[in-house]
Amino acid sequence: MTADEERDHRLRKQAALISVVVGFSMLALKGTAYFLTHSAAILSDALESIVHVFATSIALYSVVVSSRPADESHPYGHGKVEFFSAGMEGGLIVIAAIAIIYAAVRDLIFGRDLVALDTGMLLTLAASIVNLLLGWFLINRGKATNSLTLVADGKHVLTDSYTSFGVVAGLGLVYLTGIKILDPLVAIAVAVNILVAGYRLMRVSVGGLMDESDQETLVKFGDIVRRTRTPEWINLHHLRIMRSGRMHNLDFHLIIPFYWTVEEAHAFQGLVVKQIAAELQDYATTLIHLDPCIEKYCPSCRVEPCEARKAHFVRQEEWTIKAMIGDPPFIIDGDERDAVVGQLGTTPKTI
Repeated sequence: MTADEERDHRLRKQAALISVVVGFSMLALKGTAYFLTHSAAILSDALESIVHVFATSIALYSVVVSSRPADESHPYGHGKVEFFSAGMEGGLIVIAAIAIIYAAVRDLIFGRDLVALDTGMLLTLAASIVNLLLGWFLINRGKATNSLTLVADGKHVLTDSYTSFGVVAGLGLVYLTGIKILDPLVAIAVAVNILVAGYRLMRVSVGGLMDESDQETLVKFGDIVRRTRTPEWINLHHLRIMRSGRMHNLDFHLIIPFYWTVEEAHAFQGLVVKQIAAELQDYATTLIHLDPCIEKYCPSCRVEPCEARKAHFVRQEEWTIKAMIGDPPFIIDGDERDAVVGQLGTTPKTI
């Protein structure tokens, strides 16, 4: 582990620990507010905080595991545990929302006396402000250290904060108007908001575990290619990107001059890999399959001098994301395959 990786791991672990400690403190504060007021809305907020405590504990475990280097049993590292963490957090949020709706409907049917609303509102407001600051902190720390777990935890905490503000507003209406039915109605509104947040976290988790295409990373890679591409990058296709925590595993086919020696091609490949790693702050592993060029690429190839050129350069096509992830524009087969084989001076089994 490099010095930068050790620093990022330390910062991630520190943030996760802070989240756990604050989570327990906010649970105690909201629990006190509920026992003082008997409010369904505050109960909904307290139940969500119980979920937060469980979720932050899972997040802390995830941060520790995801920092482990790749090994024999996990050759791509342990980063995908962050997707499990986000999924479990989303699932717990959904369970909390269902429990909140149950409690609120019960209070709608049977009713409940509310007391000490002013004290309960003050305690809940204090918890809201603390969680708002914690959520911003976790998201910023997560983005700075490329941690999906911290970002997910931060979004959860922000949801908790917004929920608490909503509870305070609802209880304020109850306090001013005396309409007690507003309390369970506010609790149901809180639960719906929590359900949406839980679904979004689970959606991110499933996408990551299923190796769903990461559009943000694809766009970033496209920018890297446009900045670092040299004439020898004749064509790039079959691009695949798999994210594992903060690591990006890339593989693609790159067409290069057919007349290069193995040594020249290998050196060029190593240079490309280093360039990509540097652009992604060394959070990338890259596998490149090198393909030989054919005559049809000449009009879009800027390699000079080239004694094998069969046509003048016309223009260099733009490499869009769609083009990079798709098939090559030309496929070597038939007479063209035989021509390339003759140029190479050997008959490979496949090209």
